[in-house]
Amino acid sequence: MHSYPGMVAVVGVHSEKGVNFMAAGWHAYLSMDPPMYGVAIGRERYTYQEVKEVGAFSINFLPYEQAAFIQYSGTFSGKHVDKGRESLWYLTESSLPLLKDAYLAYECELNQMVPTGDHDWVIGDIHTCHYRDGIFGDDGLPDFEQLHIPLYLGRSTYLKLDSSTERIEIERSEFDKKS
Repeated sequence: MHSYPGMVAVVGVHSEKGVNFMAAGWHAYLSMDPPMYGVAIGRERYTYQEVKEVGAFSINFLPYEQAAFIQYSGTFSGKHVDKGRESLWYLTESSLPLLKDAYLAYECELNQMVPTGDHDWVIGDIHTCHYRDGIFGDDGLPDFEQLHIPLYLGRSTYLKLDSSTERIEIERSEFDKKS
């Protein structure tokens, strides 16, 4: 299963047991209207039961400088480690934990959990979006001078996407010439 590099989302959940965060490599936007987000969570994971019980979760995107926490949150189970004590977070009005260092975060209400083999696709309705001021330009693209995005390469290894990363912009007219 080689689907790397990829962005990692950190799922947050708050229950009577406390706050937990879990890194997830399989996640995606599912709908713009209504806004929905999905994340694959193994049924044996501590986070899975917490999300199922609470009926809500957050999706947090952290900068490259937080890659060690991303790896930590995906390696150790909240059943044995209090990840809420290992991170800086706050609760929203809807009682969802957001990581203070997140440059982008969603508050999601659980819509459904769809079995997909050894994981469930956990689908949430996005009801609130949080983002750090000044990170995204008028074109919606991140300012890579300020933001360094971690891309997971597998085997606990991350690549930094920043302003030094070579980019190419493909104009639609390039495709029109071929048709």
